[in-house]
Amino acid sequence: MHRKTMLLAAAAAVTGFIGAGQGALAQTATPPADQGGFVIEEVVVTARRVTENLQDTPVSVSAFTGDMLERRQINSTADLDDATPSLQFAPVSPLTGNSAAAQIFIRGVGQTDATAGVDPGVGLYIDDVYMGSAVGGVMDFRDIAGVQVLRGPQGTLFGRNTIGGAILLTTAAPGEEFGGSFKAGFGTDNLREGILALNVPVSDTLKTRFTYGTRVQDGYVTRLYDGKKLGDVNTFTITGKARWTPTEKFTAELRGDYTKSDENGAPLVFAAINETSAFPRAVSYAAGCPGMASVGTAVPMVKDARCANDFYNAGKYANNGTHPVNSDLEGVGGSLLLEYRLADALTLKSISAYRSLEWAGSRDADNTPFPILATDYASKGFQVSQEFQALYSGSRLTGVAGLFLFRQAVDDILTVTLSPPTAPTGTRDSNNNEVRNKNWAAFSQWTFKATEALSVTAGLRYTDETKGSRPYQFNYSNPTVLYVPYKLYERKFSATTGSFQAQYRWNPAVMTYVSWSQGFKGGGFNSRFNGVVAAGQPPSFEPETAETTEVGAKLDLGGKLRINADVFSTAYEDLQFTYRVGTAPYLFNAGKATIKGLEVEYTYVPTNKLVVEGGFSYLDDSIDEVSTIVGATTSVTTNSQLPYTPKWQGNVSVAYTVDLPNDLTLIPRGEIVYIDSQFFDAGNTKEIAQLDAITKVNLGVLLENRVADWKAQLSINNLTKEIYPVAGNSSLGTSSGYAEVAYNRGREVALSFTKRF
Repeated sequence: MHRKTMLLAAAAAVTGFIGAGQGALAQTATPPADQGGFVIEEVVVTARRVTENLQDTPVSVSAFTGDMLERRQINSTADLDDATPSLQFAPVSPLTGNSAAAQIFIRGVGQTDATAGVDPGVGLYIDDVYMGSAVGGVMDFRDIAGVQVLRGPQGTLFGRNTIGGAILLTTAAPGEEFGGSFKAGFGTDNLREGILALNVPVSDTLKTRFTYGTRVQDGYVTRLYDGKKLGDVNTFTITGKARWTPTEKFTAELRGDYTKSDENGAPLVFAAINETSAFPRAVSYAAGCPGMASVGTAVPMVKDARCANDFYNAGKYANNGTHPVNSDLEGVGGSLLLEYRLADALTLKSISAYRSLEWAGSRDADNTPFPILATDYASKGFQVSQEFQALYSGSRLTGVAGLFLFRQAVDDILTVTLSPPTAPTGTRDSNNNEVRNKNWAAFSQWTFKATEALSVTAGLRYTDETKGSRPYQFNYSNPTVLYVPYKLYERKFSATTGSFQAQYRWNPAVMTYVSWSQGFKGGGFNSRFNGVVAAGQPPSFEPETAETTEVGAKLDLGGKLRINADVFSTAYEDLQFTYRVGTAPYLFNAGKATIKGLEVEYTYVPTNKLVVEGGFSYLDDSIDEVSTIVGATTSVTTNSQLPYTPKWQGNVSVAYTVDLPNDLTLIPRGEIVYIDSQFFDAGNTKEIAQLDAITKVNLGVLLENRVADWKAQLSINNLTKEIYPVAGNSSLGTSSGYAEVAYNRGREVALSFTKRF
């Protein structure tokens, strides 16, 4: 509590403004020293599908340029929550066993299950292309021109699965002249990284850009069984972009990328085990296990190596599992943008995209030498999307109308090895599933400038989707008995979502707005069973919905201080909670919740040598209703908190420019990041929760020459070595009785050198 008070006091001193609000993180670029140092500059965003000034946008959005990401040591999507209020980006999703699987929450809305049959709650876009899978969401920033984090439902312009918000990544455009840059870096745990970007103009009308990036780092969790290091990084990405502009009216841009990773496995460790049931089966290896009178006897176990109990808690960075583990990923993507200016006020746009993704993840979920529960996941699939847009920009009317088409096919092969300690024999289940999804939507949003000061915006989207599941699931001891008949099960869902904003510019320095928006996350089928389903078909779940009302302000005061802020309230219904049917995690629509909060973001530039920037958020969530599901168990109650919803979150960063001899510039920087306590599951399992608040201190020093053709940067993240959990999974209430958790890496030091040519 003391640390939180200190952080908020620092924010108050910087901004001189603590009150209701949330808004966009104003950008201050780091221009070359010969341009005079720090300034508060105009920021251009596309949060409403049209290009506009951030300070004129009645949307809650945090915006970062590529230079700002580097200066603030935001090196991957998983680092974004250090600088973005109300955003939690967990870099581990235990159920997949894959290190690239993301759990993203904005304002307490997201999804903890990253498997193919479950939609994410926050949409991730790369160059306007929607990423349909949460696996692959954890990625390094290697050629990023900018990032926008849109908070609140974005159901009108961005559609389903943006119920919590959207994250928009924009890659760098091809340059006008031949040249590029090279970056090499080294750091903690034998970190080695390299990034090469090359601009190759082919002609006056055809420009290309190619990049190659790699990152290799040793793991930080040791498997005591075989010495393997979990949580390692071994990945590379190749991208290419070609832009053709034969006339001033027409642009065609072809983009492609390839990513591959080959890693040991997610950094999961033992969190807890239910010692009244979780001991090894007597038939196999319970001989001499103290207190074990018979199978299923609820006798607490002493800490004995012959028993599955807390004896196998080896600490935050050691693991007693013995099941084979791995984490691999291979992704290929391509898109084609066609843009034609039909008239001065009217532009037509087409975005065609294809992406394939193949990944694998194996984990020893109980993290003991006993085969209590382990999963081996292999997934292979693709997505195809097509979007058409018509954008109009007149003197008083601006808007967009569009059509979106999407198709996704994913084949999952999941093998679950389950030996509940209370069962007489173990099982090995096939949980294979074929996911077949189709979606189309029509949308439109228009802004009318009623007066020079007053503008109103209204939008509407209709979505029609078909969710398909073809499970092929059985027990290997009797493969002819299927858990459900092998056929394609389909359900259709449709929704109409709307939005409205009204903004008023009181003067050049002050704009205020009110906003209302709706969003929904798709329904679907559960795809993991541990026995024959009595109903004869996989149980399905309905979409969840959110409706948010917001009041905000965007202030530019004297060219030295920028404050963007707002307050909001969200009605969150039909929450897709995870229940347990036996040991299998099922999604059910089982709740209603209310989330209220505020965010403030600021930039203060008292002189061109000094910049202070940051923000904070406050979230007040309540689960208002929990349904009872026959045959399923949950520990969720109306006293529970939503997962990944810290009450307080904040950051403050200070950077200063020092001019040195020989045309050199030195920019030291310090940052404090605060994250309040939070739970990682709706059942609020304390064994896997972040029970204590976190205060991280990050430091950095940037040295560059005046013409900015080279720079060296030293960064120290988490100077004080704060150790805390980042994700977890619990099945303590089932027969398997395990819980697993992943912790952060600790303090990280890195040194990089960049040369432009």
